[in-house]
Amino acid sequence: MAKVVVIGIPGETGLWLADLTAGTVTALPKPLSGDLATAEALRSAGGAIIKGVDFAVAVSSAAQVFAGHYDG
Repeated sequence: MAKVVVIGIPGETGLWLADLTAGTVTALPKPLSGDLATAEALRSAGGAIIKGVDFAVAVSSAAQVFAGHYDG
């Protein structure tokens, strides 16, 4: 089971590494390399890459999530 997720959202130019075990989120340093750089280039061109994630939703604030809402 994955314990680390790489996240990118529209409007953010970089990617983020969320370590679920440590409870941390860290910006990935640039320049990226390898397959991750290729995926970031596709993302920058408007593509979406989803692998190994079965639920992801971008919301406007943490308060919305804790209230049981998301921008659907």
